[in-house]
Amino acid sequence: MSWTRKILRVNLTAGEITTEPLNMEWAQKYLGQRGLATKYLSEEMDPNVDPLSPENKMIFATGPLTGTCASTGGRYSVITKGPLTGAIACSNSGGYFGPELKFSGYDMVILEGKSPKPVYLSIFNDNVQLRDASHLWGKSVWDTDDEIKAEVQDPLAHVAAIGASGEKGVLYACIVNNKHRAAGRSGVGAVMGSKNLKAIVARGSNGVDVENPDAFFAATDAGKKVLAENAVTGEGLPAFGTQVLMNVINETGALPTRNGRDVQFDGAHDISAEAMAEPRRADGKANLTTNVGCFGCTIACGRISTIDPTHFSLQGEGRDRYKHNSGGLEYEAAWALGASTGVNDLDALTYANFLCNEHGLDPITLGATIGAAMDLYEEGIINSDTTGGLELKFGNAEALTKACELVGTAEGFGVELGMGSARLCAKYGRPELSMTVKGQEFPAYDPRGIQGMGLTYATSNRGACHLRSYTVSSEILGIPEKTDPLVTEGKAGLVKAFQDATAAVDSAGICVFTTFAWTMEDIAPQVNAACEGDWSVDNLMEVGERIWNLERQFNMAAGIKGDQDTLPDRLLKEAAKTGPAQGLVAGLDKMLPEYYELRGWSTDGTPTDETRARLGL
Repeated sequence: MSWTRKILRVNLTAGEITTEPLNMEWAQKYLGQRGLATKYLSEEMDPNVDPLSPENKMIFATGPLTGTCASTGGRYSVITKGPLTGAIACSNSGGYFGPELKFSGYDMVILEGKSPKPVYLSIFNDNVQLRDASHLWGKSVWDTDDEIKAEVQDPLAHVAAIGASGEKGVLYACIVNNKHRAAGRSGVGAVMGSKNLKAIVARGSNGVDVENPDAFFAATDAGKKVLAENAVTGEGLPAFGTQVLMNVINETGALPTRNGRDVQFDGAHDISAEAMAEPRRADGKANLTTNVGCFGCTIACGRISTIDPTHFSLQGEGRDRYKHNSGGLEYEAAWALGASTGVNDLDALTYANFLCNEHGLDPITLGATIGAAMDLYEEGIINSDTTGGLELKFGNAEALTKACELVGTAEGFGVELGMGSARLCAKYGRPELSMTVKGQEFPAYDPRGIQGMGLTYATSNRGACHLRSYTVSSEILGIPEKTDPLVTEGKAGLVKAFQDATAAVDSAGICVFTTFAWTMEDIAPQVNAACEGDWSVDNLMEVGERIWNLERQFNMAAGIKGDQDTLPDRLLKEAAKTGPAQGLVAGLDKMLPEYYELRGWSTDGTPTDETRARLGL
């Protein structure tokens, strides 16, 4: 139960659409979504393929709790080999697209090959078609969403689409659904564009059955009560969104600023959740309009914002369309577009974030790449001649917004920025200025001030990522217990536990934000009541560990070895200048050997035969 037990397979090269039963033996070992799709990808594809070649496959996958009444049961993931990193990519999104795919009767869609012309995939229960998308090619995500809904004549259909950035191979292009929810990292949108697939639209009328309805309703009701009574999920996130962290992390001395030169930003308050809620405009209105939730979500951390119509970023032909839109700054985007570039102009950042939504761009890599370009500019490595007139100086809001426009349409210097910071900095002979792990830019937590996040970034299977092991919960927020962010002791075990638990949560089809309040003791009863089989806490944690090791094996087969479990020299050798972490560097060398030992890996980071046998790999 809970799985639909059916897969949709689409060969884009031949235009063939078939269905097949879900491998339930694999489902019992990998649960769904992230884990199960990674198993399919690993079994069906050579990890050494070029990510942008027809040989790369991509899988849109739901979890067993997707589309159910479990709180936040609206998640889906896109799993493929990422072009930004060359590693396993799994980008998770909320909104309403995932449930519609599940309601159509499919646990996942496996996409193979490359269409000879632009197409979009239409899924209405058993009526599945590849439709011509030539008229949509070159259009934005927003326009594509509107036009496809008009064509299928169903305003309740939900669309996941790419913009021109995905079509033109921006290496961190993402896939956007509901106009502001995104499968955001590692370049999954570029893979979709390489296949000439503009969008997928889904509308389903099937329900989702669960194994034990009475037990499931009891478990989900209990889970919702825990979320409502928790200070983070019941108060902080609904009121302030993830942006509640901006001032907190800045005061902690762990806000990467100006491409990691500093760990605190003097303009942090200007771009914070508190600033978004303040009625600071001439008309008496605030940047923040309201909050919004995804399918089945009882937290509602999403933001809807409005830009001051008199702001410079809205002056110019066609820009007024950005005054009102569903979407608003979340913490990672505000940090990357703001602190990382030294820009503290809230309206400029909101506009840049809208550009990411419309054109399908990962704001973390975009902002961090522009920050790296500003570092190159300040160092005199590039200049306005190189950038086509952009004065990429730290703090230049107009240059930031123009750069975002150029990347969105892959024009001018936007083509070079669209490579990501690792390739950009290497091109200009300064690779050390790229704040990346395995080619992916790290997010909004400086490992000098939050030591566990350094190990998290270094060992993440999809390149630097906070959503694979959010030790900030423990080190800063004290969830589930408080640990000291400035010490390395105990962090190896903490990171491993977070990684395994998060892999299981992602595979279930629920949002990782629930874990601010829920432990596995809250999640296991919901999965166990929904699905056949044994889904105890211990079994779920073992599933998470199995998934983590499977991803590791994929990467090692793709040539990504243990020597890439590292951090940029700036974090390892240049001490924090201010704040509680002043004088500290990231202590990765103290944590990594213990982490390998706890994982059951060799000293070079390879899973041992014993570990693989224990996990059934």
